[in-house]
Amino acid sequence: MTDRPAPNTADPATGEPASLRPLTIGIISIITCAAFEAMAVTTAMPAVVEELGGVSGYGLAFSMYLTASLLGTVIAGTWCDRVGPRPALAVGLMLMIAGLLVSGAAGEFWQVTAGRAVSGLGGGFMVVAVYVIIGGAYPQHRQPVIFGWLSAAWVLPSLIGPAVAGYLAEEVTWRWVFLGVVPIVLAAFVMVWPKTASLAIPEPGAGNRGDGRRRSLTGMGLAGGVLAAQFAINRLAAQGLGDTVGSVALMLLAAAGVAAAALTFPRLLPKGTVRLAPGLPSIIATRGLVTAAFFGAEAFLPLMLVTSRGMDAATAGLTLSAGALGWSAGAFVQARVTFRRQWLLVIGASVLSISVGGLALVSVPMVPFWVLVLVWTLAGFAMGMTLSSTSVLVLKLSPAQERGKNSSSLQLSDQLGGVVGSTIAGGLFALLRDPSNPGQVGVFVAIWLALCLFAVAGIVAGSRAVLGSSDELASPHPDTDRHGKVSS
Repeated sequence: MTDRPAPNTADPATGEPASLRPLTIGIISIITCAAFEAMAVTTAMPAVVEELGGVSGYGLAFSMYLTASLLGTVIAGTWCDRVGPRPALAVGLMLMIAGLLVSGAAGEFWQVTAGRAVSGLGGGFMVVAVYVIIGGAYPQHRQPVIFGWLSAAWVLPSLIGPAVAGYLAEEVTWRWVFLGVVPIVLAAFVMVWPKTASLAIPEPGAGNRGDGRRRSLTGMGLAGGVLAAQFAINRLAAQGLGDTVGSVALMLLAAAGVAAAALTFPRLLPKGTVRLAPGLPSIIATRGLVTAAFFGAEAFLPLMLVTSRGMDAATAGLTLSAGALGWSAGAFVQARVTFRRQWLLVIGASVLSISVGGLALVSVPMVPFWVLVLVWTLAGFAMGMTLSSTSVLVLKLSPAQERGKNSSSLQLSDQLGGVVGSTIAGGLFALLRDPSNPGQVGVFVAIWLALCLFAVAGIVAGSRAVLGSSDELASPHPDTDRHGKVSS
């Protein structure tokens, strides 16, 4: 009987070997700082609009972040496949800091929107780099657990982020909501950068330079088309349709933007994604559809509570905290499933459609606030279960040399879904709102019902994903016991 090497001590919290513990902590730190930024900015945005004006462009501030992320994601995918994730990670974090500084120092609302775009570009680089690091460093049977911990990284920001942001916006200034995140981003960068220096990326340089240039140019066409369409739609909704030269020009610009996006987007995704081909294409499509429903609704949830119920920003932000806690719970549940993982996409999209549609019933002021919090917690649970599962499935079905490209495709679907959801919600808000009655609930009910349709479409896409080839992720790893520990 041969001697066995000494076991690699596992972290009691994460279950990871000691050699991966610093990397796990670093990745969680990155996601934590991104979570602080997202939760704080969403909570403070009503105060930004109140001081700087630009309420008709409220949705644009969110969709611009996602639009810029599209371009960053495309470039980062090929870049990571060629040289590894470190350069994209560094550039992403620096761009996020620059965007926060621009937004925090803004004197007009368009400058806040521009800062959000710069931060979004950095976010696109950063997220793809993190996915490639996970795919290259962790064994497949541990990846569901890692994605569960990444979702858990939202818990602390979701609990204190809205409260802190609401206090700053109400009692100090909303500017510190942006500027105060900068030290957190820097701390995360300092922590994670040394931990990725020795990370072995499979087949470095495998990415084709010509293909990378083509994808980058296509990504620029997609981002440009989306930007043109959302700007034109937002302006048309704000000023109303008419037969003036300006209105006609905006309609033509919107049509051109939609056409450009429709032509370029499918070229950046696995073949068959748009037609919901079984397997990987439908998995990526599901990600975009549920993201459109959730993030489009989340962007307007605090605004609805502030305007229709007269709540302060901190109290309204409690819904975001509840959603994030539900998200973390859903992510942990998906790491412990004992049936085929694709079914989680169907279940998650179904629960999300009930939750977003349910907002239309519970938004009226006579419904207790805690009911609305419960509904949004359920929506977060559905997203945590669904999105973590799509991440695991894409890494499972991707060859090592294509992890960057396929992770990029997944994030593109995610981001474009957010852009579409935010643009539709913002357009409906600008079109239907009555400036003399800003608290009318009917506008928000129309937004929830429109976004619910995307969640319903996600059920269809998830069902198509089930038809794809079976995977082994639904069952525990053959060399692990039911607690996830490696057997000897």
